[in-house]
Amino acid sequence: MNKNIAVFCGSRFGNVPEWKDWAYDLGQGIAQRGWGLVFGGGSRGLMGQVSDGVFQNQGRVTGVIPENLLSEKPNKELLSELHFVKTMGERKQLMGQLSDAFVIIPGGVGTFDELFDVWATAQIGSHQKSIILANWSGYYDPLIQFLQHSLDNGFIMDSHFEKIQIVTNVEDIFSKLQTS
Repeated sequence: MNKNIAVFCGSRFGNVPEWKDWAYDLGQGIAQRGWGLVFGGGSRGLMGQVSDGVFQNQGRVTGVIPENLLSEKPNKELLSELHFVKTMGERKQLMGQLSDAFVIIPGGVGTFDELFDVWATAQIGSHQKSIILANWSGYYDPLIQFLQHSLDNGFIMDSHFEKIQIVTNVEDIFSKLQTS
């Protein structure tokens, strides 16, 4: 099946050296399965690694970037498609429309925003696409603990929490994507 996978992640590499390799492996695996990547369009950090993994393995790479982030300088030669939008909200909306599933690997504020946006829209029934949270090296452990705290205190229901699939490695990401 020809899927498009949105990957949300950091435009920095973070402090764990393996993340750089795992991000590349994620991109490579997307391309090897004949799937396409939909991502934020930047060429730096983990975002750049994922797109390099797809591109260097002859995969399709679609970037979606807000006009005010053009300083990110997307490498247009490495993109099959590039969409410019006006706002981050438009970016998330278009990425959602172009994607069949969402994978979230380590990142910062923008990544958190993207995670919560696709989760909230799934919770209200706007989509039923897979949301896979890659908890590499325990990066998301504190967030998962807080989400459990929210569940325990009645603000998140089990049915909400079940919309996110939490994995710890690249292979498990693909196992989840194969069945979605």
